[in-house]
Amino acid sequence: MPATSRTGAAEGRRTVNGHRRGWGGVAGMAVACALAVAGSLVPLRDAPAPVTAAHPGQVTRAQYAAAQDGSDTCDRPERSLDPNSGSLSGEAVARIKAHGKLVVGVDQNSYLWGFRDPATGDLAGFDIDLVKAIAKDILGDENAVQYLTVPTADRILDIQQKKVDMVVRTMTINCERISQVAFSTAYFTAGQQILTLKNASITGFDDSLAGKTVCTATGSTGAKELGKGSHGAKVMLVPNQLDCLVRLQLGLADAVFTDNALGAGQAAQDPNVHLVGDTVTKEPYGVAMNLADTDLVRRVNKVLDTYRADGSWTASYDHWLAHDLPGIKPPTPLYK
Repeated sequence: MPATSRTGAAEGRRTVNGHRRGWGGVAGMAVACALAVAGSLVPLRDAPAPVTAAHPGQVTRAQYAAAQDGSDTCDRPERSLDPNSGSLSGEAVARIKAHGKLVVGVDQNSYLWGFRDPATGDLAGFDIDLVKAIAKDILGDENAVQYLTVPTADRILDIQQKKVDMVVRTMTINCERISQVAFSTAYFTAGQQILTLKNASITGFDDSLAGKTVCTATGSTGAKELGKGSHGAKVMLVPNQLDCLVRLQLGLADAVFTDNALGAGQAAQDPNVHLVGDTVTKEPYGVAMNLADTDLVRRVNKVLDTYRADGSWTASYDHWLAHDLPGIKPPTPLYK
C-alpha cells in the first residue's frame, strides 16, 4: 500500500509507543482491557447491505473443498482458485458494486494486524492494508469499506450467513475450514506458539505447562491443538485473543497459546511478556469468503498476485511486522 494510506496509523503508533514498546505494565493493561471491551460494543460504521443467498446447488461444500485442495487427502489446503481460470466479475462482485461498499469482518483487538489506532480512532494494521487493496481494486476506492468487528468464533458463521462479503482476520486455512468457507491463496504464514511472562518458568508448548492455565480463543486453531493435548495445563477459552493478554496481565492465566504473529503484537504492547519455545503448527492466513462466491475468490487472488508483485505486501510488512517478526517473505500462491 502507498505510504500515505498508513500515515495516520504510523503517527498513532509513535504516539502510543513513544519508543517501540510503550504499552507495557499498567498502561498496557488498561489499553488492552479497553480494546477488549470495545470489541463487543463497536458496530458497523454503516448498516450492512442485504445479501442474496446463493443459488441452490451452485456449489456444495464437498465440491469446493475438493477443488480447493486438489487431492482426496487434503494435504494442500492452501490451493485456491486460479484468477485466470474463470470469471472475476460474477454475481458476488456485482453484488458488492451494487452496494457500493465492501463488507468485511475484521479484528479491532490485534495490535499490528487489525486494531483501532488510538490517535485517530480508525482501524489499522497489516490485515487492514490488504482490505484497502481489495476495495481499491473492486470499487476504485480503498475507503469504500464497511468494517464489522467479529469474534474469532463467529468468523465462519458470519460468512455462511452472508453478513459479510469476506473476513480478513488472521484466519488460518486448514482442511476443516475449506469445507465451510472459501479461501484465497495464503497471504502470510504463522505458527502456534506460547506467550508468557518473562519471569515465568514456562519454556514453550511442553511439559513446563503442567498445572498451569493456558488461554486461547474459542474457535481458534490454538483451541483445536490444545484439544489434542495440553501438556497437563488447564485450558481457558475466551472470545478474542487479546482477552488472553488481559488475563495473563491480571494473573488469571499463566500463558497464552496463539499464532506467533498475534503473539508478537501482544508482546509489542507489553514488554513484560514474550514468545517462548518453537512454533508447533503451520498457519497460512487467507481471506475467507462464501463457498458460492467463486468469482470473488478469483478476484481476491488477482489482487493478491498484484499485491505481492508490486511491493505493497513488503511495504505493509516492513511497516507493521518486520520489527517483531523479521525475515518473513510473502507465501508463494498455490492454485488448483
